[in-house]
Amino acid sequence: MSDENEERERITVLAKDFTPAAMEFHRSHMAEKGYRMEGSIVQRRFQMLEGLQEPHDLFEGEPFYAVTFVRDRD
Repeated sequence: MSDENEERERITVLAKDFTPAAMEFHRSHMAEKGYRMEGSIVQRRFQMLEGLQEPHDLFEGEPFYAVTFVRDRD
């Protein structure tokens, strides 16, 4: 991990629909906690890698909207 990534804290929130993902920044008062939104809110599937095995789908392959909030560590 780069030094830049170690200096930042990230939280990623998943939602089945776009609107709840978009509203989470305001609902959770993320700006007041020092967070900003990183990138855009996009729908994606999630997979898990364990060791050298083939990846397997999380959430039965159902896509979710993902939004990541980032802030610099103190």
